[in-house]
Amino acid sequence: MLKYILKRLALSILILIGVSLIIYFLIRLMPVDFIQDKINAMNQGGATVPQETVDKMYEMYGLEANPTFLGIIKGYLTWLKALCRFDLGTSFVYGIPVAEVIVDHMGVSFAVALIATVFEFLIAIPLGITAATHQYSIRDYVVTIFVMIGISLPSFFFGQMLKDWFAIKLDIFPVSGLVDASGSATGLALLPDYFMHMFLPILTVVILSIGGRMRMTRTNMLEVMNSDYIRTARAKGLKESKVIYKHAFRNTLIPIVTTLAALLPSLFSGAIITEQVFDLPGIGNVALKAMNKGDIPFIMGYNMFLAILSVVGVLLSDLMYAVVDPRVKLE
Repeated sequence: MLKYILKRLALSILILIGVSLIIYFLIRLMPVDFIQDKINAMNQGGATVPQETVDKMYEMYGLEANPTFLGIIKGYLTWLKALCRFDLGTSFVYGIPVAEVIVDHMGVSFAVALIATVFEFLIAIPLGITAATHQYSIRDYVVTIFVMIGISLPSFFFGQMLKDWFAIKLDIFPVSGLVDASGSATGLALLPDYFMHMFLPILTVVILSIGGRMRMTRTNMLEVMNSDYIRTARAKGLKESKVIYKHAFRNTLIPIVTTLAALLPSLFSGAIITEQVFDLPGIGNVALKAMNKGDIPFIMGYNMFLAILSVVGVLLSDLMYAVVDPRVKLE
């Protein structure tokens, strides 16, 4: 087990180096000089930026105005060295370290994603199991309808539809934001306000995400239910509930565990479109605004942050295989 973990860690480091190369060189290949645009904006605001400051800005971000190949390599190594110190640079837009921007806005996205994921699993997996065990029944067709809704509806359309119905027309929930700007509550007293503002975004994410999870659970259960060992278990006289949940469902966990590799980055990356629709100050909304304004340090740092989470998620997913299925040996 230890040898396997060390091997995967070494491979993860190589993957992250490859991702960092791709991110850095894609940024360098962009035809727009965002630092020059920032300087022009400062000059238009009435401030005169001295050439020494301009040179320091280019040097700070490793983005020389007229780079050579060696200069690009040097800039990459400088950026990579800063990454190893957990220094993601300073945001153009927000004027503070990128790591602080991520930490400040990550909580909202994490709360929405975590609550939505819990409800997604609690709803999708039981519905997928019952659809598979009652194939071609009414409940199977109902689950199929939910699957089609979850797969077909775009998040911006469904989120706006819920917003129009429950926030604008019925006036049950707030239209946007995280808290009521006119309120004076603090501390734990803000929890009801948070709940009212986050209900519709969470509902949007849950409904649109359970479709794929239900379809995967149903498909895997149908495949397992036709296996020989399931027929043997039934022939031995085991209760149907025991056959389904102890024997059949456990063998459907490996495909489900595989999807957990994407769960970790999804908890922290933010639902960009949903946060935009409901104007939540989450990391997804912040990242979209930063990208629209050409915030190079934030784009590079945020993507590396997601890459690290993705690699960690894949590693944890691999380790979980041996937990859900003892036949899997990690060597």
